[in-house]
Amino acid sequence: MPLAVITDSTCDLTEARLNELKVRRVPLYVHFKGEVHKDWVEITPDALIRGIQEGAELPTTSQPTPEDFASAYRDAVADGADRILVVTISAELSGTYQSATLAAKDAPVPVDVFDSRNASLGAAYMVARAAAMRDAGADPADVLAALERLRDRAYLIFTVGTLEFLQKGGRIGRASAMLGGLLNIKPLLTLENGAVAPAGKARGAKKAIREIVARVKTYREKHPDGELVLYFLHIQAEEAAARLGDAIRAEGIEFRDGGSHPLGAVIGVHVGPGVHGLYAFADPDPDLGG
Repeated sequence: MPLAVITDSTCDLTEARLNELKVRRVPLYVHFKGEVHKDWVEITPDALIRGIQEGAELPTTSQPTPEDFASAYRDAVADGADRILVVTISAELSGTYQSATLAAKDAPVPVDVFDSRNASLGAAYMVARAAAMRDAGADPADVLAALERLRDRAYLIFTVGTLEFLQKGGRIGRASAMLGGLLNIKPLLTLENGAVAPAGKARGAKKAIREIVARVKTYREKHPDGELVLYFLHIQAEEAAARLGDAIRAEGIEFRDGGSHPLGAVIGVHVGPGVHGLYAFADPDPDLGG
């Protein structure tokens, strides 16, 4: 395996899937109840949310250290890698990219650190593409070019089940949270240039789904070429994610279903339970695998 692929835990790929892809994971950290936990390895979003609902303070998160990445690089080289590709969460959301880049300076082999400018399933799709191309013997430069094409087309849209976590995390004020809760307002959120940004709002869950469907339709019209791939995401809201998929099909929008996936604890800290939405890719290179 001349090219090793490494990612961080916010890609939200399961351990089984990572093993299948032959990809190493470097976890971020969740600071909760006076202890430090490795994301996905030592804490799940369900445990975290349950603790907060029982009165615990909102957790904080931190990126892996450069040494965490350096250790992963050494392990990859020990397994025979002569080059390493790292796919990270957006540098606008975490210092993980910086840690991976710092560690790369002293790595025993060349290391390319790729800022996905996304998170969760957006980064996961890029990781899977990189692994598939590696297995097919692609040149590292071609892998990076393919990831850039995916990155340019990644689209995230989601809504939250409660405004409590956004308010506790300082993303909205207490008054806005209270008023929004009373009026059953569901904010729509997306990523712009790698950072979380508002995309609109809807009154009630049904209208929120209709708004998301409308945005998927607009996205497809903007990118009519390539296979449309949708990855559905949620936190304790698998049924809502399924309803979203059904609503998109009902509109006659054809897509490849990437499945429904729970978000990890690091992202769960900021958005809370009831989150549901999707990542969309109008994939220009579906034949490359992933």
